[in-house]
Parts: sequence; structure tokens; C-alpha cells
Amino acid sequence: MNAWNDIVQGLQGSALPWLVLTMGVYLAALALYKRSGCHPLLIPVFTAVVVIVSLLLLTGTPYATYREGVQWLSLLVGPATVALAVPLYAQRQRIRALWLPITVALVVGCVVALVSAMGIAWALGGSWETVVSLAPKSATIPIALPMAERFGGLPSLAAVAVAVTGISGTMLAPWLGRLVRTQDPAVNGFALGLTAHAIGTARGLQVNPTAGAFAALAMGLNGVLTALLMPLCVAVFQRLP
Repeated sequence: MNAWNDIVQGLQGSALPWLVLTMGVYLAALALYKRSGCHPLLIPVFTAVVVIVSLLLLTGTPYATYREGVQWLSLLVGPATVALAVPLYAQRQRIRALWLPITVALVVGCVVALVSAMGIAWALGGSWETVVSLAPKSATIPIALPMAERFGGLPSLAAVAVAVTGISGTMLAPWLGRLVRTQDPAVNGFALGLTAHAIGTARGLQVNPTAGAFAALAMGLNGVLTALLMPLCVAVFQRLP
């Protein structure tokens, strides 16, 4: 019991152990994922999040302490995003050939994501904060959080919505792909990036270089289009009784 109390006090009072712990948990989750034959219910992001959140609750560690400990990981987001240009460049010829279906899928997917999120929250009696916080759920976090905050939403709720969307989209993607009987990695990758943003893109890069490239393309384009269309959707919903 004394040993456990020492561990709890160490985690509550220091941010540094959380960086090592987070990396260790993710590597363990990744090993479990590979050992399971890449089962969609065991994607590393999902299992690692469950473990880390459980540890935070068990030890009573404030989120601010955890965030301070893992802030160095955030610095890797920029280089990782820039690196996505490499697989995109390799697929440039096919992207040019598929510009029309890409455009149609992008517009339809973005509009459906925005309207469905806002419409369901509004129909269920959600507050305005909830409605606009859920709206950009299919955009990546650097775009979703400022968009939600701009229109009166809660950045924390928006972050949770983005994370849940990315994890659930990545988990359901293989089954939905088999349901519609598509085996084209470009199609699967674009759908994954469009609906599950960065988490889906990471999964696409693990599966196939083509899927990863099209997932990165969809993630980037959907983020931009979400920022352009969300003000219009907000204006429409503000006029509803």
C-alpha cells in the first residue's frame, strides 16, 4: 500500500513520468495490436487512451499535469504533417486523374459530417455550445478547436468529439469497406482520412502507401472545407426555431 501511495504521489506531483508512461503504454498497445492480427477493435490509439485515462482516474492526476508532461510529443505533429507530402507527391498522377470523384466525395462527406452532427445535437435538445462543439468533429484538432471556440463552443468538448470520431471511424472502416465491397486502397484511404482525420490517416499509412496518401489528402482538404462551410451551417442553424 505504501508503495502504491508513493507511485500515486509521484505521478500527481511530477509531469515527467507521464511522458515515459505514455510512450510505454502506446508501444505495448502497438505490440498487442500486431499480435492480434491488426484487429480493428484493438487499434493502439484506442487501447492506449483507455489505459492512460484509467491511470489518470486511479491516481487522481489532474489533466494539466499530464498535458505538461506530454507537451513534447505535440512538437512532433508539425514534422509528421509535413512528412505527409512525400506519399502525396508519389500519388500526384492518380490524384490528377481522380480530381472529379475526389471533389464530389469531399463536398458530400464534409457537408454530411457538419449537418448530421449539428442536426442530431439540435434535435436532441443540445445547447448551442454542444451543437457548435460537435460540428467540426470530422476535422483535425488544429482546425476543429478554434472553429468550435469561434462560434461559442467548448474546445474541450470539441477535442473529445474529434477523438471519438477518429477512433470509431478507424475501427469501423474495415467492416464498412467490406460492406460496400471496395478493395481500391485509394478509395478506402480517402474515406478513412475524410471521416477519421489524423487517426485514420495514420492507420492508412500502416495499411498501404496509396491508402495513406489519399487519407492524408482527404484529411487536409476536409479541414480546409470544414473551416469554409461551418460558418454557413452555423448561420442556417441559428435561424431554426
